[in-house]
Order: sequence, then C-alpha cells, then structure tokens
Amino acid sequence: MRHLRLISILAAVTAALLLNACSRDSSYPVRSYALGEKVSLGHIIYTVYETQWVPQFGDGPTARIPQHRFFLVRMAAVNSGGADLIVPNVTIEDDKGNSYPELRNGDGVPQWIGYLRQVKPAESAQGNLLFDAPPAHYKLRVTDEDGDHTGYIDIPLSFGAEVPSSEVPVPGGEKKQ
Repeated sequence: MRHLRLISILAAVTAALLLNACSRDSSYPVRSYALGEKVSLGHIIYTVYETQWVPQFGDGPTARIPQHRFFLVRMAAVNSGGADLIVPNVTIEDDKGNSYPELRNGDGVPQWIGYLRQVKPAESAQGNLLFDAPPAHYKLRVTDEDGDHTGYIDIPLSFGAEVPSSEVPVPGGEKKQ
C-alpha cells in the first residue's frame, strides 16, 4: 500500500512539472508591430517596408488577373542564427478573421521574394510577397523558423497614387514631358 502511494505521488509531481513546462512555451506573448518596425522571432528578423495594390500583371490576353486584387508586401527577413534556415510562408488576416495565404506563383511580380526561402546565417531574403485579396486593413502573420512563436505586423489600408503616363496634358493645350 505504501509503495502504491509513493508511485501515485511521483506520478502527480511528474505530471505537474510537465504541465508547467508546456505552459511556459505556450505563454509566449503574441505582439503586434507597426509597419517598418523590426520583428524578431526566433532567429528571423522581419521588416515590412511598404505595400502596393496591383490590378493585374501584364497586358492583353496573357495578363495575369487576380480573383480579388494583387497585394504586394515588400519585406526583408534576416537570419540572425548560426545555421541555414527556411523563412516560413506568411498570411494576411483582415479585421473580420478572414485569412489569405501568400501565392506560390510570382510570375510577373517585380522583385518577387520567392515562395521557398532558404537563408544563410547573417544574410536575408528580400523582395515582394504576393497575395490575392480584397482591399482592406490587414495584419501580416509571421512566425519563427519552427512555427512556435507568432507576431503580427499591422498593414493599414492605403492606395498609392497611380503613376501617370509620361505625357501629362497641361491646361491650354501644351504637353509637358
């Protein structure tokens, strides 16, 4: 009877220690960051610089048309560790809880960062992420290399000015170049 009691106490202490160890990992705070702020998760340092909405890539019958609208997010992901790592894929999430994964196909995207991003120590992956999503306010969900820790980068809804053609008509009939 005494032996059974000792085993029960030992099992209870072991279970308590395991639960405590597991709860410490899951209690990592999920923070939100501003556009342009450095986000350090694990051995990856993310920085999002700017965004751009694009109606299509290319012209004519070969144009690449999105279901909603193409959304480019220019970012860098630096490997601050001592070994090669894969920068995980990211998603954008709107205020209603809808999420959109990054697209695997970067055809026509200027400075596309790629879908599979292996980065050596002290180097970075830089370029544009590509999404197909309706225009809205989003948060970019990023994770560390193991997917254990998460952060959100706030991306306000903004539309850049359209680039005018090289010839802009001037009142009075003159053309300015």
